[in-house]
Amino acid sequence: MPLQVGTLVGQIAKLQGCRVVGIAGGEEKCEHLVKELGFDAAVDYKKKNILTAVRRAAPAGVDCYFDNVGGNISNGVMMNMNMYGRIAVCGAITGYNDTKPVLYPALQPTMVAFQLKMEGFFVWRWMHMGRWEEGLNQMTRWVEEGKIKNRETVVEGFENLPAAFIGMLEGKNTGKMIVKA
Repeated sequence: MPLQVGTLVGQIAKLQGCRVVGIAGGEEKCEHLVKELGFDAAVDYKKKNILTAVRRAAPAGVDCYFDNVGGNISNGVMMNMNMYGRIAVCGAITGYNDTKPVLYPALQPTMVAFQLKMEGFFVWRWMHMGRWEEGLNQMTRWVEEGKIKNRETVVEGFENLPAAFIGMLEGKNTGKMIVKA
């Protein structure tokens, strides 16, 4: 059962007792985060100013941000971070289709002003740290107990793989994009 990274991270955070605000593109996806996955709030980045929308959704500020998007969305969240906040970065999908470099505001002033900690990572780090099995076992329990929910967008036919991939990069899927051959 493959899971979309952000929805998985948000559900784990809820299981650990966090208040979770998700960011998604479109009203239907935001509704899915709140009504089906139990997030406390969701921000539609296609309709709202991220800086203001995150401030409204997290009026006490943001302590922890899982970033796999980058760009203006991340900048808007970072401007709402609390002092000593933490940012985990595992991707930057916003820029994956850019054909020329895009300039964003410098992160350093915000990082220094709020004394933030940012760390990038790849998931296989935990294989080398001897914790892969621990994580896999915990995820298995949560899935079996129904505590982790999943939604997939399924495309039939291997010949549709390029269109499905482009659709995923354009946000046309809800949940994980799956191509059945």
